[in-house]
Amino acid sequence: MKKLTKLQNISAVIFDMDGLVVDTESTYLIAWQQASLKMGYEFTHDFCISMSGLHYQDVENKLLDFCGRDFDLKLFNQLSGALWHEYVNQYGIAVKKGFFNFLEVIKTQNIPFGLATNSRKLNALECLQLANLGGVFSVIVTRDDVKHGKPAPDIFLAAAKALNRPISQCLVLEDSTAGIQAAVNSGACSIFIPSVHPFADTTATLADYLFDDLDQLAQIIKRA
Repeated sequence: MKKLTKLQNISAVIFDMDGLVVDTESTYLIAWQQASLKMGYEFTHDFCISMSGLHYQDVENKLLDFCGRDFDLKLFNQLSGALWHEYVNQYGIAVKKGFFNFLEVIKTQNIPFGLATNSRKLNALECLQLANLGGVFSVIVTRDDVKHGKPAPDIFLAAAKALNRPISQCLVLEDSTAGIQAAVNSGACSIFIPSVHPFADTTATLADYLFDDLDQLAQIIKRA
């Protein structure tokens, strides 16, 4: 593990949402695969994972590259959206391991925190409600609030501004390659907690630190 010196200067925490706070990634994957089958395609697990953490426009570009330029994006979005809502309305959305423990630790230490996600605001708020996390985050920055999504740094810079903290003193928690790239590009201290295994070694190398889950990080923050 890299030396934890950067954690000593942290004055705010910025959470990613999908795959880090809530387990939406698995629900999207189910909806994408079911929608693809209805349209006569078969999306592999690896292909769906490659779209993890991307802004919806980047997701659409990957779909066109994979399926061909005549792929009906409108129909796919309608089908996958309907299938996703059907699934989450029945099963809800799970909160990731260690989130509540880590949240208690930073609250005890009076460290301000916020959420920064590539999702649209309407979708982000819906996901938080479905996970019974509505009202947990007073600061929420989404793709709607910035010019460029991750891997550009805009979302994290906007979150730091909303928290009234310099980005260099912010701890960004991410589970995707695009998110870690955005965190590094912003100048924040970045922590990679992968939601998919095996994960890319290049992403782990790019991040300042690598942890298994938020429980593990909570123990480190307690001692920092």
